[in-house]
Amino acid sequence: MENNYSVEEILGAIDDLQKIKKEKKIILVKNTTKTDSSIIPKDTLKLIEEAEKNKN
Repeated sequence: MENNYSVEEILGAIDDLQKIKKEKKIILVKNTTKTDSSIIPKDTLKLIEEAEKNKN
């Protein structure tokens, strides 16, 4: 099963794949920007708050 494709068809397919990958990355970044504080242990949150107070 041999298929012959032109260079333009191959480059077009590569461009399409790169666009899909970029869109997936953007979607992943948008979904991970929300921080659910329930995931972070309370002790860790206290340490972070103390560090921020001491930093100022």
